[in-house]
Amino acid sequence: MSSVVDILLWGVLPYVVLLVVIGGTIWRYKFDQFGWTTRSSQLYESRLLRIGSPLFHFGILAVLIGHIVGLIIPKNWTDAVGLSEHAYHILALSTGTFAGIGTFVGLALLIYRRRKTGPVFMATTNNDKIMYVMLVVTLIAGLATTIISVFDHSVPNYRETVSPWFRSIWILQPDVAAMAAAGLSFKVHVLFAFTLFMAWPFTRLVHAFTAPLHYLFRPYIVYRSRDRVTRSGSVPARRGWDPVGTQDRDRGARRGGSTRREKTPSGR
Repeated sequence: MSSVVDILLWGVLPYVVLLVVIGGTIWRYKFDQFGWTTRSSQLYESRLLRIGSPLFHFGILAVLIGHIVGLIIPKNWTDAVGLSEHAYHILALSTGTFAGIGTFVGLALLIYRRRKTGPVFMATTNNDKIMYVMLVVTLIAGLATTIISVFDHSVPNYRETVSPWFRSIWILQPDVAAMAAAGLSFKVHVLFAFTLFMAWPFTRLVHAFTAPLHYLFRPYIVYRSRDRVTRSGSVPARRGWDPVGTQDRDRGARRGGSTRREKTPSGR
């Protein structure tokens, strides 16, 4: 029978996290749309950013895909397509380690850049610092979990503990016993991930929820080219109406000692 702590951590806390993520995102969008941005610092420094940003973003995308495959796809599905458990673990270990290291290196470069580049560091808020700490801790916990699960064979298979628990959350029947049977490293990683997700809507990470779908339906922007210069170097006359003088303009011109004649539209 599950303890009270297990029920609170694995049966109640997931829904608290979901409420904070959904409610916080709605609140942020309603009251802080101008702050819904990454506050780009490319203007201050771009050399390290060109390396660290793709590493981090593509790495975290690969990590996300790996988590989706490992948590959502049941074990009997991979068995049905002929993918053995040993082959699955080798594939998950190789791709997961590669993605995790790439994400960690990219994040390390971004943190180094932010600390060593004066204008970028000056633009760093306390909120950003907390966000980076959460990212680093969660990422290290994930890498440690992968390593421990490979070398410590006493750790229960997460596909029989964490994965069923994760899927049960979405059908509102949390399998607390399954998560309670998971290894300690997995529990620590999940708790750090919960903390990160609860802070997500209130940091610059919220921009991940924004997809530029409006670009697909935005009308074309028409650009007008410059007037072509003739071979002699003179600019051809514009087509259309010539400027027409007014009484005030002519009166001002006469006071200034010059004369100006009204022009009529071209060709008239």
